[in-house]
Amino acid sequence: MSHASKFDVHQEITNRIVDALEHAGDFQLPWINRTAGSFARPINTLSGNSYNGVNVISLWVSAIAQEFPSNVWGTYRQWQTKGCQVRKGEKASLIVFYKPFTVELDQTADDGDNGERVIARASWVFNAAQTEGYEAPHNLTESDGPAESDAPVFDPIFRAEAFAAATGARIEERGERACYIPSQDIIRIPERTRFTGSETSSPAEAFYSTLCHELTHWSGASSRLDRDLSGRFGSEAYAMEELVAELSAAFLCGDLGITLEPRADHACYIKNWLSVLKNDRKAIFTAASKASDAAQWLLAHEQSVSSRDAA
Repeated sequence: MSHASKFDVHQEITNRIVDALEHAGDFQLPWINRTAGSFARPINTLSGNSYNGVNVISLWVSAIAQEFPSNVWGTYRQWQTKGCQVRKGEKASLIVFYKPFTVELDQTADDGDNGERVIARASWVFNAAQTEGYEAPHNLTESDGPAESDAPVFDPIFRAEAFAAATGARIEERGERACYIPSQDIIRIPERTRFTGSETSSPAEAFYSTLCHELTHWSGASSRLDRDLSGRFGSEAYAMEELVAELSAAFLCGDLGITLEPRADHACYIKNWLSVLKNDRKAIFTAASKASDAAQWLLAHEQSVSSRDAA
């Protein structure tokens, strides 16, 4: 007698992200290649809170695939609570949440284990575009993009500029490539006026999104978040650190309201990423969690400066 295989939320979300990566092109990653949809971080309709970690990627991928213009999501019951109705026949999108529980331990054990555990559970959510009766508040909608111009001109983005300054990172605008130099604890990036942007991003957005990527590398130093992926990913640690930086930059750009710039150097990493993700169903969860930690840590500096200024 055969039994249906148990649903594995880690494997299912990984499969969906792998599929999106495989069909997104050489370096146009799925969370960049947006012909429709909102690049803002997904939020929950009932709480107003942002989704985090792998759920951000999962919902971005789903929004792109189905061309949803909204970044607002909720379960069927949550939409009902808001007085909205999910249209008949609409397909839900997958997210994961972790439910805590306690296990009974051997009383003779003395290793600091308190018996607290978490178990992954699947949850299914619908986008606002799949409902009837929803009206988006202005502050929850995607911000207007940069004004179009006949020629590429660097027009500083105030919040992104303030965010970068608030981190306290040493940033030099010189050289031919963007990089973080651990031995000097410095970020080096080409002069901002050399950034030309792309079809989807302005020169300023290209500069700041690249800077967000390098700030994530900077955040991982031993004196800061001490992010060492070698124990988790071995020889693939460098490539996975690049994925963490890519994801964190995407999260930061979503929060800062700017478009993420495609990076041609992603082409040399994508095969590595796909190989790791296919062989390790929790790899994308680890990368997304580290990326969320980095983004939140960096954004906390901006919030700290704002609090001091308001005092």
